[in-house]
Amino acid sequence: MSSCAINKNKSTKTDKSKPMVPKESLVDITTDYGVMRVKLYDETPKHRDNFLKLVKEGYYDGLLFHRVINGFMVQGGDPQSKNAAPGTMLGNGGPGYTIPAEFNPARFHKKGALAAARMGDQVNPNKESSGSQFYIVQGKPASEQELTMTQQRINITYTPEQRQVYTTAGGTPFLDMGYTVFGEVVSGLEVIDKIAAVQTQPGDRPVQDVKMTMKIVE
Repeated sequence: MSSCAINKNKSTKTDKSKPMVPKESLVDITTDYGVMRVKLYDETPKHRDNFLKLVKEGYYDGLLFHRVINGFMVQGGDPQSKNAAPGTMLGNGGPGYTIPAEFNPARFHKKGALAAARMGDQVNPNKESSGSQFYIVQGKPASEQELTMTQQRINITYTPEQRQVYTTAGGTPFLDMGYTVFGEVVSGLEVIDKIAAVQTQPGDRPVQDVKMTMKIVE
């Protein structure tokens, strides 16, 4: 009896000592050009939770990447893009609410960064994010001079690791601390390049619709 009790106590102590590892929030964005798996950052909980909520509701299914600029980014999430007629101007739709900015210098606009679109500073001085529209960075390699100038303009200091990423893989550093980065593509980076290369019409909408569906990775 005593022996069993001792073993039980040891077992309980061992169980309690196991570190709790938080589960990553992963979402698959499926397109005709392949699948991008994105990881959502815990440091931006409002954006993370809202994105997961919309994905779970099926909000994004059938929407378009309605704004595509090669060498810059691909943007989607406008509910008005679902079944939109050819030539329709898109980009003003949303769920009817915004999300407070969650800027974090550690989360930057490298290639594959997932960030929230928003209205311009003139009408949105607090830089609040769209409730549903997002973009994924393609970008291009930045020069050391460009990074230094960006640091001075937005009053941050890039780490050596960040500078290396920007000068090699590339990104859009001029957007840092102006738009909330809340995740990144962890597989399927080549899909960004494929979408960015499609033919577009005035307004940057692809000539052939690029649709998306999303699901949470369990």
